[in-house]
This record gives sequence, C-alpha cells and structure tokens, in this order.
Amino acid sequence: MNDSSKNPLKVAIVVPTYNEAETLPVLIEKVINQNITGLGFVVVDDGSPDGTGDIADRLADEFDGVFIVLHREGKQGLGTAYTAGFQIALDAGADRIVQMDADLSHPPEVLDGLIGELGNADVVIASRYVSGGGVDPEWSWGRRQISYWGNIGIRTILGLKVKDTTSGFKGFQRKTLELIGIDRLTLSGFGFQAEVAYRCQQAGMDVIEQPYVFMERTAGKSKMSLGIVVEAFFALSWMRIRG
Repeated sequence: MNDSSKNPLKVAIVVPTYNEAETLPVLIEKVINQNITGLGFVVVDDGSPDGTGDIADRLADEFDGVFIVLHREGKQGLGTAYTAGFQIALDAGADRIVQMDADLSHPPEVLDGLIGELGNADVVIASRYVSGGGVDPEWSWGRRQISYWGNIGIRTILGLKVKDTTSGFKGFQRKTLELIGIDRLTLSGFGFQAEVAYRCQQAGMDVIEQPYVFMERTAGKSKMSLGIVVEAFFALSWMRIRG
C-alpha cells in the first residue's frame, strides 16, 4: 500500500486480477494518464501464478497516492474480488468507486465522462447497448448474437431497466454501495454484474448508462465460456425467485 496525504483518495479504481501480468501495468498507466483528481487504486489478486500480484506491489510502490493490493490465495471468484475491493475502497474513504477489468477491454478514456456523470446519478454504467456503444468489430456474428440475446435474457429474468446488464465497467457514488449492502451480494461468477444492477434497481438508485465500445483483450487468455453463462442464468433465476 502506498498512501500519501498529499493526494487524498477521492476516486478509487477497483481492479480484480488473475494472470494479468501483461495488461495490468498498461491499464494503470493509461488510467493515470487521464489526470483524475484524487485518483487511487485497489487491486485484488487471486494468487496469479504469472506474478501479477508482485507486479501490482511494484506499481503500488511507484504510485504517489493510495494504491492498495489485496493478495488472496487461489481463485475465489470475480464477485468476491469486487466486494472485497469495494469494501477496501470505502474503508479508505473514496467518494467515487469505479470497477474495471484488467484486460484493457474497458477504455480508460471513458473514465472522465463516467466519473463526471456521478455528479448527476447514483450509478453510471458504461454500456455497449445504448446509442454510441458497441463491441469489438472483430467479433464474429455468432458471438455478437450470444452477447446480445444473453443480455436480453438476463434483463427479462431480473426485470432490469438497464440495457447492459452484464457490464463490468461501472461507477458508484459512495452512498450507493453503502445502501445496497455489499454483504448482500452473493454471486461470485459472471452473474455478479447483473446482481449489482438488480440490487441498485431494487434500492431505487438513479442509474445512467454511458456508451462505450468493448474491445477484446490483446494479451492473456479470456476466462469466459458458455458454461459460465449458463451457470449465471440459473443463479440469477434463483436469485429473482428468492427476491
């Protein structure tokens, strides 16, 4: 952890990692280059065998401000990584908390607008499915259909109003995470993103969607599979039944 009183934390970027040694340093550099006031980072690494955690520690030592690295033993799930990171960001005093993937699929250039919109809303979701948004032009027709209709299916299951239910690129006001209750978030896998959107809607949060173009990772290996998506549908269906 690197904590400088000269740069009090206002905006915390929460990044879960597993084998992102190639992409994490690039992401951190690109985010820093956005010149965000009061910027800090929370990296949650699940024991990456490629040394991502060690790289995160080095980046923390080099950063002039709050940079907290949580090392966990083994893969414990995306959802638990985010909830742990959110709590650390809250405990560190962040006013705004942004979640991003480490694989460069979420463009840091969108951050300024996303954080700015948090002055008008409780939650800002970077969205592929509003006007101006989209996905990597290299995606195949089949993958586009799976993504689009899978999103429609989740919206239907949960009764969600947001267009991009599975976006992992979101910004929250501090009060939003406090009100929805981080400890209420139970899904650890792919369905976690939709669960967060569902809890925000249940709590009556004011949600804005901001367009962005999702780009496929250029390094490392994707962790997505059809099995993960199917598992998420069952988990979300059960969550809706339970309320």
